[in-house]
Amino acid sequence: MRYPVVRALLAGAVVILAEIAISQQLPNGAQPASQSTTPDQRAAATRTFLGLGPEPDKVAAARGAPLYQQNCAFCHGPQARGATGASLITSDEVLKDDHGEHLAEFLKMGRPEKGMPAFATMPEDQLKDIAEFVHVQVEEVANRGAYHVLNILVGNEERGREYVSSHCVSCHAPGAFAHIGSRFRLPEQLQRGWIWPIRSTNESLALTATVKTPEGATLTGRVTQISDFRITLIDHTGQTHIVDRTPGVQVEMQDPLAAHHQIIQSLTNEDMHNVTAYLETLQ
Repeated sequence: MRYPVVRALLAGAVVILAEIAISQQLPNGAQPASQSTTPDQRAAATRTFLGLGPEPDKVAAARGAPLYQQNCAFCHGPQARGATGASLITSDEVLKDDHGEHLAEFLKMGRPEKGMPAFATMPEDQLKDIAEFVHVQVEEVANRGAYHVLNILVGNEERGREYVSSHCVSCHAPGAFAHIGSRFRLPEQLQRGWIWPIRSTNESLALTATVKTPEGATLTGRVTQISDFRITLIDHTGQTHIVDRTPGVQVEMQDPLAAHHQIIQSLTNEDMHNVTAYLETLQ
């Protein structure tokens, strides 16, 4: 069955895939695996991660495109996203099909009671080509790993340099930006990396805390969970500490990305594009 969980995942895919796709430099300057993958590899990895099923046959889909436009687009829209008829992107009939083995039979019968004609005389190979075309439309919506990012190097390099000088060098030594443009395979990865580096690939960015209990104990470590009621730390020995935030418990957080969080609050699209354009020149 194709796309068994696609509809449930579509809403959450943005956040999940952002974590997958976001790339940043490692402490040793090497690129993580996500930066060395090709677009096709990234699309395949996302398809596997989301359980999107077999890759659609694009050659068959190309054959099916004119057949779909002639016979189906009037009701379901040119991209199968709905018109007078329902969208096929989340259709049960589509999602439980892989390569037309179900859809072809469904199309032969149609759904006359709901106004959908039967295509009983259309050859089965053409019906399967139509099915592949519809699967490609679903793939283009569901598989964010296949998205093509447009050119984002549209900013003013000099203004970007000025922004870095006024907002970044108070925390980062000037040498920290040397060759930063060469550490990322794509400009969009560079942009994600400088705006919000990923903590999971750089221990120096870990969120830590110091907790003082009413009994006088002091605990320090990496925060793995925190709420209004409890905080969980892992200290330097690897031991986990769970502390209820009862009256008298003092928690002092240390966030290496606090400045980035503040920048995000005021960062404009123009600033973002300018800085990315400038950093890209630092090869």
